[in-house]
Amino acid sequence: MMKYLQKIGRSLMLPVACLPAAGILFGIGYWIDPAGWGSNSLAAAFCIKAALAIIDKVPLLFAIGVAIGMSSDQDGTPALAGLVSWLMITNLLSPGAVAMYAQVDVSQVPAAFGRIENAFIGILAGLIGSGCYNKFKDAMPPDWLAFFAGRRCVAIVTAFVSAVVAIILYYVWPVLYSALVNFGVSIVGLGPIGAGIYAMLNRALIPLGLHHALNAVFWFDTANINDLGLFWSGGEGAIKGVTGMYMTGFFPVMMFGLVAGAFAMYRAANPERKKSAASLLMAGAIASFFTGITEPIEFSFMFLAPGLYLLHAALTGISAMVCAYLPVRCGFNFSAGMVDWILSFKAPMAVNPWMIIPIGLVFAVVYYVAFSWAIKKFDLKTPGREETVHHASVSTVLKNNNFTEMAKMILSGLGGSGNLKDFSYCATRIRATIDDAVLLDEARIKSAGVPGVFKPSEHDVQIVVGTKVQFVFDEIKRLIDAEQ
Repeated sequence: MMKYLQKIGRSLMLPVACLPAAGILFGIGYWIDPAGWGSNSLAAAFCIKAALAIIDKVPLLFAIGVAIGMSSDQDGTPALAGLVSWLMITNLLSPGAVAMYAQVDVSQVPAAFGRIENAFIGILAGLIGSGCYNKFKDAMPPDWLAFFAGRRCVAIVTAFVSAVVAIILYYVWPVLYSALVNFGVSIVGLGPIGAGIYAMLNRALIPLGLHHALNAVFWFDTANINDLGLFWSGGEGAIKGVTGMYMTGFFPVMMFGLVAGAFAMYRAANPERKKSAASLLMAGAIASFFTGITEPIEFSFMFLAPGLYLLHAALTGISAMVCAYLPVRCGFNFSAGMVDWILSFKAPMAVNPWMIIPIGLVFAVVYYVAFSWAIKKFDLKTPGREETVHHASVSTVLKNNNFTEMAKMILSGLGGSGNLKDFSYCATRIRATIDDAVLLDEARIKSAGVPGVFKPSEHDVQIVVGTKVQFVFDEIKRLIDAEQ
């Protein structure tokens, strides 16, 4: 079950990767026309409308992206199946359709059906589409139905399955929706404390890859919160000084706190290991500051010093709580790095985004002092302090983006292509399922210069590569194909 949920989390990264385009368009539009939000400028209106085309259809992007990501071979057919499932469910359970089934006026239809086009349903449609594809892509019907053999039958099967799911949701969705809304309301009702709890859980769930599910509740419209969408659109439901509270607190941590934490870990490294620690931590710090991608840093100490990671999660929660209390609101479309911070200055719901600088500087000091104290007090094995691993056949940290050599070392550490049962990647990690766990050589993999190796189970391996993960993955795939 955990593996399945982690795979869903990985699949969500494909549609989420579309959001930076919306962020850039929103940022340009609001900078051009910060007062009228497009009403005073054709160019601004064009940019904002283009961005809304993405933001307003995030659930549909989830349906297509999850269908592709969860399919066995990421063929294009499951994307079509995911779209079919989305169209079937959302149309069969639209308020007008439900009113007809129940023979009541539309005004009497439960509010849940007015929110049927949401991220949760998008993910569900993607799972249905990919499941039907994986099950029926090789189906061989009788000769008189031969035209619908294999992939051609997937969309048809998906339509029937989605219709059955829609019938089930007709009774289940109002209950489930109410539960989601009540959960969201309970957190929202806690105000800044709720924002802090959410941010802390967001970081705590990263090792399991389940933070995306939590984000869907607060950032999108699964539980009628839609913090991300409303921050940028300023639409109905947006509240100045409130909207954005589930994003703002990440900026001081990602732009300043983790960078200072990385510096503290570098200072604490053993003298003979400082150079190698610097190359790892500096790359992670740059990625965190500019783009908000924190996994290269977090995975560098997450399993070496889990207590320190819990401290980091708690500090993130405090940051979110402090930002929620103060009159500051800013948001992102990808992550809380400098790029998104600048783009959000003129967003409709932005409030004093400049305050991220002084807040971030304070958290930089807090992170540096807290990390330095904890590392020395408890002798934590952060990068540069861990036990030296001797391995005769491995090289040092790779430089100059030598993806081919890195791929060879990772593939060798996984036990070779013959030991791989499943192989994919997400935003920063390569995920593999291996047949024989005895063949796994973590030292060999780490010698390729990767920030970390994580084993969620005996046969599942996650290798944290960083933002250039696609290039390493492509090289590994090329090596595997060359052996076949």
